[in-house]
Amino acid sequence: MRVTWIRLLPTAWLAACASPAGEIQTEIEPPVIVARAAWGSQPDPIPEQRRQTPVRITIHHAGVVWKPGDDPLRKLPALQAWGKRDKGWPDVPYHYLIAPDGRIFAGRPVAYEGETNTEYDVNGHVLVQLWGDFEVQRVTLAQLRATVHLVAWVCRELDISPETIAGHRDWSRQTSCPGKDLYRYIARGDLRTWVQRMLRGEPPKVALRAQLPGGPVEFVPSSPARPQATH
Repeated sequence: MRVTWIRLLPTAWLAACASPAGEIQTEIEPPVIVARAAWGSQPDPIPEQRRQTPVRITIHHAGVVWKPGDDPLRKLPALQAWGKRDKGWPDVPYHYLIAPDGRIFAGRPVAYEGETNTEYDVNGHVLVQLWGDFEVQRVTLAQLRATVHLVAWVCRELDISPETIAGHRDWSRQTSCPGKDLYRYIARGDLRTWVQRMLRGEPPKVALRAQLPGGPVEFVPSSPARPQATH
């Protein structure tokens, strides 16, 4: 399959502006995002009543172990087909999906609310999913860096405060998503801090934390393999 890439251009180019929470924001280079057409998206029409105004960002994990050789170009069409067939969803449930090697894939348009298997109201949420099961696997540095870049850009483009960044489990008692290894970067404020620094024009020093005591040992496999530096 031939893969094409897109750079989503910002809707406004301002030298600096203030977000609702008072963060000073600067221009952010758009992340490279694999277009929906490149992975063969075939959504059903989304009802107009599912339109939303994005006001917050919520992080998910796939909750499925990512294995060596897994390919997002196969997994995405399968996820979309499963959702349409078994759940009655018109499209993939997430707005953006991030592979272990840091590639970002476009999912459902952010103008429409996503989907969830739990009880929380997804209206107003931009849903970002990282592939892997972070209850039993560790997030890669490439995924973290891609998440910071993507989330900062989304905050900038949609005028969303980084203070809204949360995990799925913050909205639902029915899940541990996005898994303990990834959730700690949200709970400890690492992700929010990195995004805030990027919005201020300061290169964030994104780094992996040491293994959790009794937590996952193995990183989500990515191709090509990359060494994981921790602190």
